[in-house]
Amino acid sequence: MQEKAGVIVSVVMGSDSDLPVMEEAVKVLDAFAVPHELFLTSAHRTPERTTAFCRGASKRGVRVIIVGAGAAAHLAGVIASQTLLPVIGVPIDATSLQGLDALLATVQMPGGIPVATMAIGKAGAKNAALLAIRILALEDADLMKKLHSFVRKMAQEVERKHENMKK
Repeated sequence: MQEKAGVIVSVVMGSDSDLPVMEEAVKVLDAFAVPHELFLTSAHRTPERTTAFCRGASKRGVRVIIVGAGAAAHLAGVIASQTLLPVIGVPIDATSLQGLDALLATVQMPGGIPVATMAIGKAGAKNAALLAIRILALEDADLMKKLHSFVRKMAQEVERKHENMKK
């Protein structure tokens, strides 16, 4: 996967098998027109590639990193240990433990190495993108307007479903 110039969110995966889950983050970023990239690296199989990515991310303008990984799921923590950018971890169900191993590996970081950890799977990937957007919207008024509109539409959808139930 190629690094692209002009991106502000990097969606990183430990394996290409993580893509079906992480595509949920991509869909949200696309819907909000947030420039992003996909990047594949492994904390265990390609540690030098991971380090090079971490060292170059902020220089290329990346402002938030979303990391999906399954099994031992050390990737988000390894990335967080090598950058000051916000890192959002998405545990992926990749083993017989149904993602619990990935959740624990992602959330149980030592003090000083923060990783915001989302739910396991597709909902976690979607929420990771929304958290990244909330972070970016703090300094981007247009993005904040889109976020307000998104929240309003969610509320309207609940109201619509409620009215449909009454029929």
